[in-house]
Amino acid sequence: MPAVTVADLLTLPRVPEPSGAAVTRPLRSLTTAPRGFEGEGFPVRRAFHGVSLTDLDPFVHLDQMGEVEYAPGEPKGTSWHPHRGFETVTYMLDGALEHGDSHGGGGLITDGATQWMTAGSGILHIEAPPEEVVARGGLFHGFQLWVNLPRARKWEAPRYQDLDAGRVTLLTSPDGGALLRLIAGDLAGHAGPGSTYTPMAMVHATLEPGARLRLPWRPDFNALVYDLAGRGTVGAERRPIELGQLAVFGPGDVVEVAAAPSQESRAPKLDLLILGGQPIGEPVFHYGPFVMNTRAEVQQALLDFQQGRFGRSPAAHT
Repeated sequence: MPAVTVADLLTLPRVPEPSGAAVTRPLRSLTTAPRGFEGEGFPVRRAFHGVSLTDLDPFVHLDQMGEVEYAPGEPKGTSWHPHRGFETVTYMLDGALEHGDSHGGGGLITDGATQWMTAGSGILHIEAPPEEVVARGGLFHGFQLWVNLPRARKWEAPRYQDLDAGRVTLLTSPDGGALLRLIAGDLAGHAGPGSTYTPMAMVHATLEPGARLRLPWRPDFNALVYDLAGRGTVGAERRPIELGQLAVFGPGDVVEVAAAPSQESRAPKLDLLILGGQPIGEPVFHYGPFVMNTRAEVQQALLDFQQGRFGRSPAAHT
């Protein structure tokens, strides 16, 4: 994983050890993501499969894209498609995707970079590997998260944020055993670069073999941990977790994870996506690329898309 890193973790700001009065969140569930295909046929793991929307709120959908080694000519993306009512977050660990949309947003997402797209009132977009990547093939690995918008924000004008890997806030644990890449939200007084309508935090954590991490976490946020690579444990219960599994935690102030002392050579460290957000607590009607509050609103979104009200493709990038 070539996501941004540093040679000496001890040079980074440290997230303090939570106080003795802090409550470690209990593990509520541990599920395994089934495999599927998305877009033009690239493989994904459906990380939120089988988990209730109540536990996920304010998140709706998470796909781990790859990890897959493409031969020349094989890399795939998506065709032009619509979205309304939420935000998409695409984070690339290996490989590259080009984004384009009907509101002029666009950019290259590669090696630790993030694109944050607010679909809001409606947008058309496309994500596809650049021509040179298609020609040579190579490793492809990343994820896409869907963050719900509250009813009052679903009609915001679409916007696009290109978060280069160099803008990510880098932190470490008290003993330097974990690298924390803070992409969005606040963590122990440090802020990530992503600007969000829905209060949330997103961290890509890499733990050295045998390292333990007790992360202070806002008690009004939910807490989810998804295993991107490697083996470890989650919660004070120390339940084993491995690639493709999602841990959902109960209430508390601290998220606790640990890396197994021995890791496989292909994944020598434990890589985790740690997510949390303030639950919106509104009805969710999710159909395909639309996340609204009611069936009638989804039907209107379909009609608006069919009548060309989401813009046209391709857009002229500015």
